[in-house]
Amino acid sequence: MAEAAPSPLRNLPSVDRLLRHPDIAVLLERHGRPEVTRAIRETLSALREEARSGIDEALIVASVLSRLTVRASTRLKPLFNLTGTVLHTNLGRAILAEEAVAAATAAMRQAMSLEFDLDSGRRGERDDHVRDLVCELTGAEDATLVNNNAAAVLLVLNTLSQGREAIVSRGELIEIGGAFRMPDIMARAGARLREIGTTNRTHARDYESALGSETGLILKVHTSNYRIEGFTAEVGARDLATIARRHDVPLVNDLGSGTLIDLSRFGLRKEPTVREAVEEGADLVTFSGDKLLGGPQAGFIVGRKDLIAAVSRNPMKRALRVDKIRLAACEATLKLYRDPDRIAEKLPTMRFLARPVSEIRQQADRLASILADALGQDVAVESVPCQSQIGSGALPLDTIPSFGLSLKPQGGGRAVEALSAAFRGLPMPMIGRVAEGALVFDLRCLDDEDLFRQNLAPLRFGAAS
Repeated sequence: MAEAAPSPLRNLPSVDRLLRHPDIAVLLERHGRPEVTRAIRETLSALREEARSGIDEALIVASVLSRLTVRASTRLKPLFNLTGTVLHTNLGRAILAEEAVAAATAAMRQAMSLEFDLDSGRRGERDDHVRDLVCELTGAEDATLVNNNAAAVLLVLNTLSQGREAIVSRGELIEIGGAFRMPDIMARAGARLREIGTTNRTHARDYESALGSETGLILKVHTSNYRIEGFTAEVGARDLATIARRHDVPLVNDLGSGTLIDLSRFGLRKEPTVREAVEEGADLVTFSGDKLLGGPQAGFIVGRKDLIAAVSRNPMKRALRVDKIRLAACEATLKLYRDPDRIAEKLPTMRFLARPVSEIRQQADRLASILADALGQDVAVESVPCQSQIGSGALPLDTIPSFGLSLKPQGGGRAVEALSAAFRGLPMPMIGRVAEGALVFDLRCLDDEDLFRQNLAPLRFGAAS
């Protein structure tokens, strides 16, 4: 029998040989020996699976470099939010003000007086850094904060109604992003849900008849991510506070996407402010830090001093607390609200919401020809009017007139998806929305036009590639 021919895969260089390659030396210095060795083994393994041999070592080294580059790149990438949703949950919600960025950076670089009282030289409370500021801006007696608003609601429910009933209108049993439902949060908190009223109508008598010795609290939930219209009825926060006081039961008002200022100054529908919720008589108010407030992710709890003290004593508070970085960013963000007349200049969220449509249209007209040149004749590019939205559950039915760019490639749906993928593959991905056979870039949140232009250089699509 004829002897089998030696496998051509034997010609592949060994791992040790590649580690001694001159061009690998630079990679060893940059990535370390274990990571480079792993990339070499993966590359050789892939070549063996493809039964390929005789490949030049330079090409193998290039493949190793490519693998290392991909592995070293961060998965959490900065991108252009061109969706038209200002507070996009999947894209990180609020962009922080420069003051907040500077404060967070300082907290990362240095030791901080997080839980150290500089006056007494003893242990302090981390909430002290923002407590007075939050009370000043909301009119509340006391305040604390945790890592998001869901945590704030969970902590309050667990503190005030564990093993007892929490009364909620059926029309306020909301579901937030990611299929998290208020009844589920209440169950995890150890509270027993007591639903009252109907989906569209709840009256004062429904609360009155539900109140009893097993009641831990009344929970009012602001339905910020949907709206029921038509034949409806609800009990206002002020009337509900009167009922709660008469029965000596705490009223908790969950504002969700809470705001510290009246949004009508920007031409938007008025949302209830935290100060108004406090003035209406809620014993505790919870709201988010990274939505309309425009800061980092956090959940604020404000209200009666005795109830805040009880919440702060809950062992769960430690598990839900914020770190020094977010705390520093929260403080810097809150300080901007001391000058409400300039809040749109300082806070990106408010700047985007207040941006004039005429300014956005001029930007769209400037960029239309640049994108057309980058994409070639296979894609029709035009400046178009569109509608932005706030996002993150705030004013779900309200839109804001805006302007953007419509990119319509030849070839229909698959071509649109390919075009969208090409923009997602840029060094700084550009994320838009697909509508009516086109990829639409709403420019409301585009505040760095030069970076937008520079980022287009590697774009390849259709004939332009």
